[in-house]
Amino acid sequence: MKYYIIDDSLSVVKVLNRIVEEQGIGEVIGVSTDPEAAVKEIIVEEPDIVLVDYLMPQKDGISLIRQVREVKPKINFIMISQVSDKEMVAGAYKEGIQFFINKPINLIEVISVLKNVNDKVNLENTLGGIREMIQTRANEQKPDVKAKDKEQRLKEIKYLLGILGMLGESGTGDIIGICEERLQSNSSNIKEGISLYCSQKSEDPKMVKQRIRRAVKRGLTNIAGMGVEDYYNEIFQNYHYVVFDFESIRVEMDYLRGKRKDGGKASVDKFIEGLLVYSEVK
Repeated sequence: MKYYIIDDSLSVVKVLNRIVEEQGIGEVIGVSTDPEAAVKEIIVEEPDIVLVDYLMPQKDGISLIRQVREVKPKINFIMISQVSDKEMVAGAYKEGIQFFINKPINLIEVISVLKNVNDKVNLENTLGGIREMIQTRANEQKPDVKAKDKEQRLKEIKYLLGILGMLGESGTGDIIGICEERLQSNSSNIKEGISLYCSQKSEDPKMVKQRIRRAVKRGLTNIAGMGVEDYYNEIFQNYHYVVFDFESIRVEMDYLRGKRKDGGKASVDKFIEGLLVYSEVK
């Protein structure tokens, strides 16, 4: 994984550089204390992940992210900051940052965040490859191979739903049915899959989605609870990023700790898409 580090403090840049390379997390392809110069270098070098300071005198981190995203929308960002204001943090997440690293820099936190973001980026890259592979298979029209894959992939999907503690939820049956329909159709279009599934069952899509949403929320609560009890829980570390985004997990964990009135929200479409990706790469 290729990293670029930008912070107006040279000491912070050096610390993060050392952590990334000494811990074998990735390769640092560029560093800067000048945000204006960094924008140009980031666009040219195209790192996978940029560590960017929130508050810098010449240009704040949000402005830098917006400027880079206009040209390179697929670059991932992690914000470095002492900021604790909820509105500022929420605004940063809306700009699409993956996570916050708090100052002063904590070795364990940095390693955990960077490894998790690495996993997410790898998963997203895999998703693109899977879509291409699925399309190739469909064009080749090999029904025997597809049927065999379908059976095994459904087992993997049910296994993950079990890990998330969702098998007792009524909406989980709908999730499995939609996944089965998508595997049969050899397509990753989730909205189309939900529509076809509801049509086959003669059910109102709104009611089906409501059931699924309750089941997904149960899975989110269960996996976030594992992280609250022990952030380094093996199941939490291995599976929380597969079907949930980091922001939803973080908000749900804060809710379980009593720090928020509302918990995290998860997208039904992204959840099912994550299951299909997991079943392919497992």
